[in-house]
Amino acid sequence: MCEHYIARAAEPFRLDELWDFTERLERFGIAGFGWGAAWIDPDGALQSYRDIRAFRDDPGREPVGRTETTTALVHLRRPSKLSTLGMADTQPFDDPAGRYSFSHNGDLLNHRAFRARYRAEGRLRGRADTEVGARWLEDEWRTGESVPHLLGALHDTFGGNANLAVLAADGTSHHYAGNRENPVFTFRLGRIGIAGTGIYSIDRSLFRFVARAATDRRMVPIGTTVTLDREGRPTAA
Repeated sequence: MCEHYIARAAEPFRLDELWDFTERLERFGIAGFGWGAAWIDPDGALQSYRDIRAFRDDPGREPVGRTETTTALVHLRRPSKLSTLGMADTQPFDDPAGRYSFSHNGDLLNHRAFRARYRAEGRLRGRADTEVGARWLEDEWRTGESVPHLLGALHDTFGGNANLAVLAADGTSHHYAGNRENPVFTFRLGRIGIAGTGIYSIDRSLFRFVARAATDRRMVPIGTTVTLDREGRPTAA
């Protein structure tokens, strides 16, 4: 079971401002089987990075951390099936058309109902359920469509315990809370707003072990999508 978060701030920040938080999220979230990140670069383009090593073990986090951005998505992997370890199933998944980057935490119960179709179309490279959800999102994404609506529809379609995150190419970031085993919280780390998962602890231990300095702490209700505005403040839908 993975951990992930979205982050946004009014002014650019270096990604490594969040690396201490990220390392603790990986440690206490019992992740460490690969990681990835997506962000908007200074030219306004969506960029991403993935590695099959643990975040704490990957030297690639250093150059990635020097990147400046105003919005990002970070995913720390702990797959339900260790047979899916590998780059093909390492998140986040980039939309082939460059419209967004997508990640998932939990399980998508009905992925088998769609897997055969996407495999026949030559659109699957890995074996994890998240990639199946990513293909569905590619087909359903429309310009001007409400991202909170899409994420809710994805969960309705696949079922299971599922938290979903999207960083769109326009810089907007969204986090859907649909995993009762791993609640989603919003909070601030200094000037940066965060919406992220809670280390599979249904209390508020995230703030004891991972984000001790967090302010403006809130739990996101199940079935709700939080969008971080330009100041990193959460709005719910």
